[in-house]
Amino acid sequence: MFNWEKNLIDIEPYVPGEQPAGDIIKLNANENPYPPSERVASVIREFDAGNLRKYPDSNSSVLKKAIADYYSLDSANVSVGNGSDEVLAFIFLSCFCNEKPIFFPDITYSFYHVWARLFDKDFRQIPLDVDFCINPKDYHEDNGGVIIPNPNAPTGIGQGEGLLRDIIEGNTDRIVVVDEAYSDFGEYSAVNLLGEYENLIVVKTYSKSRSLAGQRIGFALASNRIIEKIEAVKNSFNSYTMDMLTLEIAKASLEDEAYFKECIDKVKKTRKEAAETLRKMGFVVMDSQSNFLFVSHPSVKAKRIFSELREKGIYVRYFDIPRLENWLRITVGTDDEMEKLLSEIRGII
Repeated sequence: MFNWEKNLIDIEPYVPGEQPAGDIIKLNANENPYPPSERVASVIREFDAGNLRKYPDSNSSVLKKAIADYYSLDSANVSVGNGSDEVLAFIFLSCFCNEKPIFFPDITYSFYHVWARLFDKDFRQIPLDVDFCINPKDYHEDNGGVIIPNPNAPTGIGQGEGLLRDIIEGNTDRIVVVDEAYSDFGEYSAVNLLGEYENLIVVKTYSKSRSLAGQRIGFALASNRIIEKIEAVKNSFNSYTMDMLTLEIAKASLEDEAYFKECIDKVKKTRKEAAETLRKMGFVVMDSQSNFLFVSHPSVKAKRIFSELREKGIYVRYFDIPRLENWLRITVGTDDEMEKLLSEIRGII
């Protein structure tokens, strides 16, 4: 008898942080603690639901132009999608099309190896050094493409122009992707290099710095030749990846630069203060250029801190994997949330 189950895919999916409900302090998913711009709220209030009977603009033309203008590029240099996760998936399909392995760090966003396996792409995870830093020379070997998150997750460590140039120039005949999900909280963006390197793709998201994780907005910036290929893959899946309301919300958020900078500054200030307090408690705290802290205590196990915080309704992220089993990733919340977190940690240790 035919066994139809043999035709089903067997893959281990990406596992996001817990999404608990109720009266909790949620510091496990790197969400922004502040609401989106009031311009976003205004778009939602004024949106005419009757328009939903029509399809949205399949090319997302207005949003692409707004993003292009913001970064001093052309619309042909922009591709948008449902969060940077979808955009990155399209990049894996459109830009890593050879038999050689894709290179990315061994400690990084765990979706990379999920996509590689899902799309049957060979890959090699390049070990970070003992300080969780990237050695650019490790990426000069023959490969099928490179993807580097900057800043990295879950470490929060950011790289400057010199290291990224080194990697790009060591791969002039291959695609190099810089995943900048957290770069707005950091000190450097590779967008400035797009004019020099036609093989470079920079991927960004509205989820973190623009407080729109629930709306799913991501985009890629690259040469028009690369964008054409990404768009061809996107349109082979779904021409209407961005819904009508989301397109308006994304444009409105981009137009409120003052509020954007205000929220970034507040997160960075709280991040600095929380890091200083944790170090005084004896924690090792990585220098973060993201909206989270990566911390470890020399005498109190991370799993214990994670579990006891969870019992008190405070959720942080724990990774039970080699090299990370004694580290916690803590999203930067509001000052009040961080004060409660630090108070509970002080009691635990």
